[in-house]
Amino acid sequence: MSYIPPAADAEFVLRHVIDLDALCAAAGLEEVNTDLAVTVLEEAGKLGSDVLAPLNWIGNLQGVRLGPDGVQEADGFAAAYRQFAEGGWMSLTAPADFGGQNLPQAISTAVSEIWNSANLSFALCPLLSQGAIESLIHHGSEALQQAYLPRLVAGEWTGTMNLTEPDAGTDLAAVKTRAIPADGHYLISGQKIFITWGDHQMADNIIHLVLARLPDAPPGVKGISLFIVPKFLPDADGTPGERNGAHCISLEHKLGIHASPTCVMEFSAAKGFLVGEANNGLACMFTMMNHARQAVGLQGLAISERAYQQALGFARERLQGTRRDGSRIPIIQHPDVRRMLLLMKAGNEAMRALALTAAAEIDRAHHATDAESKAHHTGRVELYTPIIKGWLTEMAVELTSIGIQIHGGMGFIEETGAAQHFRDARILPIYEGTNGIQALDFIGRKLLANQGTVLQGLLDDMAQTLMELETAELPSSIRSEFAKALAAGEEARAFVLEQASGDPQLANSVCYPFLMLFGYLSGGWVMAQSALKAQALLEAGAGHAEFLQAKRITAQFYAEHLLPRVQACHTTVLAGSSSIMALPETLF
Repeated sequence: MSYIPPAADAEFVLRHVIDLDALCAAAGLEEVNTDLAVTVLEEAGKLGSDVLAPLNWIGNLQGVRLGPDGVQEADGFAAAYRQFAEGGWMSLTAPADFGGQNLPQAISTAVSEIWNSANLSFALCPLLSQGAIESLIHHGSEALQQAYLPRLVAGEWTGTMNLTEPDAGTDLAAVKTRAIPADGHYLISGQKIFITWGDHQMADNIIHLVLARLPDAPPGVKGISLFIVPKFLPDADGTPGERNGAHCISLEHKLGIHASPTCVMEFSAAKGFLVGEANNGLACMFTMMNHARQAVGLQGLAISERAYQQALGFARERLQGTRRDGSRIPIIQHPDVRRMLLLMKAGNEAMRALALTAAAEIDRAHHATDAESKAHHTGRVELYTPIIKGWLTEMAVELTSIGIQIHGGMGFIEETGAAQHFRDARILPIYEGTNGIQALDFIGRKLLANQGTVLQGLLDDMAQTLMELETAELPSSIRSEFAKALAAGEEARAFVLEQASGDPQLANSVCYPFLMLFGYLSGGWVMAQSALKAQALLEAGAGHAEFLQAKRITAQFYAEHLLPRVQACHTTVLAGSSSIMALPETLF
């Protein structure tokens, strides 16, 4: 079936939950508001539904191939990318100095959902380019910025991120790629694996950001530097010239995202240029990685939305069962199918509201005018990042699997396309730092490192929402279930802070359920906020009554069917590390 961008729900969140108009006014973006965002979303929707979505199945079937000229993308992708670049879509959030439109991250996030829903494999290419842009903006010298940013922002060139090696995945301290100083540049030699869109024919040049070691670098992560390594070395006027020593030597054959080339890259004395300070490359790369982690979380929402739309269309058309009068029953009328559809719908709405809430915090941190405000919003962004990446991607695997279940046996048949969404979603909990790594980051750097003060600030905001629910004319379960979940979150926080110092294995043992607890809790929080806004609008006679009533119902469903999962996570956290560490390795 065709893909329909969820513009109404995105507009509701932008306008009423994060209050984009107030955000833009505080940031001094006088010409930017929610009405402009809606217009941008409408135009993005046309490209997504008319151009990118029809290529999704084609790309799934064809995949990519490696030939004498490098990687050849699937049919139609190059023309689609030209439309994407010519439309200025790569430039939404980039500074005007480099040809960007300087729009808020919240708008860009809503737009990115459309690309990823329409065609996840395609959307990975601009995702990596955006990360490269962010790294160069924050860490590149003026010369590098002038040489590379205008063309990356224009979409003329694309970017990649080269971290992983055969012996260095999560453990970046094991990186072996070498960088030898040579007359104003460096010669980069080594092999990188799992490089998304590492080669293709869609753009004039590909700009690789590569982690490597200088000859005198200290061991471990403190000895890693970051380099720009272009596929073609730009001439004096910026035209791609000499072919550099960076080549794709193999392609991975994957479970999903078949149209996104996953390359083994060989760097053979390739000319590279230092980004930032020597031996400080990991900090530079983390700018790109943190952007990518929120973007991957958004992919979880996006692919779940695509799967939901397909499952909903099937449920409306598929007849199963007979009424007393002999007429057939569409399966959407069966309660268990409705339960599954509501799990998908409510889950998507919670993920969307949370992703946009996190994006708004990026904007507030970027435009903060005083140190205290900047520190507050930056801390909230850092807190949200592992939740967005971890919880949204775990939900995506569940919801795309439910999409197959709604199709019944036909969901297991390739021709329906339902299985593609599940396969595409399965990579999301793995790349850009596995969800186990996100959980370790959340409990270590975002809780224990600051004694829980940043997390307590989030819990305090949730408590304020709980107070607002006390007088709202909403289903009672929204308040009661949120209250129980919030209490569980507060107790889990206190337990880890009290017990971690006495049990060195505790934090690592309970970090995953701890992260999932705050994922479900945060989802319940934004759904409660959505319900409050919807009720206020209904009482004010604001129109769109059916849509607003639906927001109340999905919030109620989330409270009754998804928020109780907080209690299970809470129980697991409080169980601690004893059973996890008790079993000898020989008995596994």
